[in-house]
Amino acid sequence: MTDLKVETMAVRKLIIERNGRSAESTQHIIDLPSSKKKVVIGLDDLLTDFYKEKSKLLEKESKRAKVRKFYNSNDDDEDDEPTLNKKETFLSNMVDDFEKQVEEIKSEIEIDLWGLRVFGVQKAPPSLDFPQLGSCSLFHSVMNNEVNSVLELSPEKGQSFLEELLIHGWLTDLVVKFGRVEESVASWTFYLMLYSLNEDLRTAACNFWCTLLLFKDEVGLSSVRIEWLPSYIDLKSALEVYGYLLYSSKDFLSVPEMSNTGSASEGPPQNIRLWARYVAACCQARNTVSIFSDNSEAEDLLSVFITFFLDRQLQGLSLLLNECVLSVINAFTDDDWCFSCERVAKSLAIRTHKNLNCLRLVESISGVDSRSKQLRREVAFQCLANFLGAKVLDGDEILRLLMLINVKDENCNFFQVYIYLALTECWLYSNSLLEEKPLILEMWGAYLRSCSCQISSTNMKSYASKVRNKASFLIQSIVT
Repeated sequence: MTDLKVETMAVRKLIIERNGRSAESTQHIIDLPSSKKKVVIGLDDLLTDFYKEKSKLLEKESKRAKVRKFYNSNDDDEDDEPTLNKKETFLSNMVDDFEKQVEEIKSEIEIDLWGLRVFGVQKAPPSLDFPQLGSCSLFHSVMNNEVNSVLELSPEKGQSFLEELLIHGWLTDLVVKFGRVEESVASWTFYLMLYSLNEDLRTAACNFWCTLLLFKDEVGLSSVRIEWLPSYIDLKSALEVYGYLLYSSKDFLSVPEMSNTGSASEGPPQNIRLWARYVAACCQARNTVSIFSDNSEAEDLLSVFITFFLDRQLQGLSLLLNECVLSVINAFTDDDWCFSCERVAKSLAIRTHKNLNCLRLVESISGVDSRSKQLRREVAFQCLANFLGAKVLDGDEILRLLMLINVKDENCNFFQVYIYLALTECWLYSNSLLEEKPLILEMWGAYLRSCSCQISSTNMKSYASKVRNKASFLIQSIVT
C-alpha cells in the first residue's frame, strides 16, 4: 500500500471522527469540484492538523530515544571500563616516555663556560720587616752626607726612609750613583713587590727591578752590579703563597671550577700582576741576567702563564699575559725550542679536561710569530692524542681514530666531537704536514664530509647542529 493511500485513509478517519459522517460522504466531499472553496479549505486544515500531530509524535519518540541512549551509554561505560583503563595506561606511558626523553636531553653533558679557579686560598706571606737595611752602606752614605743635618736620620728610620726614596724613584738614582745594589736592598725590594699590601710600595718596587733589568748602557746601568738575584725557586714559592693550585695537582680534574666563595683570602692576589711583569722582564734580559738554571724551569713558567688564561678573574690581565708568554717563548734558543715546545705541549695536554678549557688553552696562545703558531699546533695535537688514547703519535692515526666515530649513533657525544673538530682545525691550520702528507688532507676532508652530511638537520641533541655547521664551514677551505 502506497504512502498516499495510507495518508488518505488517515484523513478519512479524522473527518469521520470530527464530523460524524460516513466514508461515502467523505469520499463525496473529496471528489467535489474545486469550486467548492469551503470544502477545499477544510481539507487543507485537516491535512495540516494531521501533519502537526505526526510531527509531535516523532518529536516525543526522539526524546524517548535520547533518554534510552543516555542510560544505555552509562551501562556501556561500566561494561567498557577495562578498555578505558587500557587507553589511560597507554597515554600515561606515552607521557612518561616523553618526560624521560626530556630528562635525557637535560641530563646530557652540561656545557659550562670555560674557566677554572686557578688560585685557591692564599697563605700567610713572609715578614717584610728588614732591620738589616739600617746597616747597609747605601743608608750609611746618606747618613754621613751633609743632607742628614736636615733629615736627622737614624738606623731605626732606615727602612721607612728607603721606602720614601723607593716610592719617589730616587732609590734607582742612588744605586746608579753607587754602582751596585746590595743584597739587603735587592731582597727587600723583591719581597715588597711580591707581598706588600701597599700598592704604592709594590708598584715602585716592580718599577725599580724592571728598570735595573731592562735598561741598557745609554742610561748608565750596564755597570750596576746586582749582588742578589731572585731564582726560579723564589718565583715558584711566591705562587704557592698566592694559592696557585696546579702545582699540587697532577691534572685539572682536581682543580675546582669557578665559584663565588666570597672569601677575601681566595683567588688571585693583586701582586700577581707585578709578579708577571717581573718574570717578563727577566726573560727579556736573559742574555745578561738569568733566573733559570735550565730549560725545564723556563718551560714550567711558560705552562704557568698559559694556565693563567683559564682563570676568568685574570681576564683583565690578558694583554700582560700575552706579553709574558711571548717573552718566555723568545727566551729559548733555536736549538732548545723544538724540544721545549713539545714538552710544554705534553705537560698541558695531560692536565686538560675534554671540555672548553682545552680549547681555551689552545686559543690563549695567540701570537702570530712562528714559535707561537708552532706551540699552538703542538698543544692541539697533544690534546687530541691524549683524548683519543692514540698509542702512536702520528697524524694518520689521529685522523683514523676520528673517522671511527659514528655520528649516526644515537649515543654519539656531539660535544666531544665538537672538541675534536676544533682541536684538529687548530692542529692542521697552516701546517706544513699537509704538504708533506697529502693523505692527511684527504682524510681530513672525508671526516668533515662525514660530520657535515651524516648529521640530520632534525637532530636536536646538544651540539649536533654546531658540529654540522662547523664541518660545513671548514670543508669550504679544503681544495681537493
